[in-house]
Amino acid sequence: MIDRKHAEAAFRNYISGYDIENRMIKLKVEHTLRVAGNCELIARSLQMSEELVDFAWFLGLLHDIGRFEQIRRYGTFVDADSVDHAEFGADLLFNENLIKEFLSCSISEEWLSLLEISIRLHNKLDLPEEIDKRTRRFCELIRDADKVDIFRVVCETPFEERMGTSVGMIQEAEAANGAVMRCVLQHRCIPREIRKTRFEVHISHCSMAFELVFPESKKLAAEQGYLEKLLREYDEDGKALWKEKELEQLRILKNEIGKV
Repeated sequence: MIDRKHAEAAFRNYISGYDIENRMIKLKVEHTLRVAGNCELIARSLQMSEELVDFAWFLGLLHDIGRFEQIRRYGTFVDADSVDHAEFGADLLFNENLIKEFLSCSISEEWLSLLEISIRLHNKLDLPEEIDKRTRRFCELIRDADKVDIFRVVCETPFEERMGTSVGMIQEAEAANGAVMRCVLQHRCIPREIRKTRFEVHISHCSMAFELVFPESKKLAAEQGYLEKLLREYDEDGKALWKEKELEQLRILKNEIGKV
């Protein structure tokens, strides 16, 4: 169903139309390929057929295709300051027929629909209750694969760089507000609209661990060690990374993540 060599060659050709020396473009290329790899690992852990493993990998390859045009047009990866990158990418693929570039042969409308829905929903806070079991599984798979690599991106990329040229109304670090901490205690991801400070953004990235669905996803996150780094209280020299109140809240978060 999916010709990987053709799809990856098409991806390389697509990104060649952007400034590949741009650090933000490079960031998304690496993220894309790693998420595709995570999708494959998770799919294999679920004992999917080779055809479905290839489909999962393909979903990872295309999940963030909207990011490249987003950064060219808007100069930011902040959806609130530009466009919803998942919807934008799905529109490019399925409304403007970009998808044909990545396929060496036709696939059924059923599989195209599954691909489109999974891409559109990969960044949403919650999945719709009404989606069918198979669609939910692939949505959960791409969302897990994405989150696992986002831990790495947050660890390795300076705040301004991963957020883009605009950081909106993000303020300097201060203790998380009550709404954020209620999400932590409820083991929920934190909505974008209630994050106001850098610390709250940091907490929100860590909170994605609450919603990892598959054992393989949790295993990958643990093995890679990036979530553990995000939960650190002190740097290599023993200096506190946050003020005392933030450290207290970080300990609460770490304790709650340990429960799931």
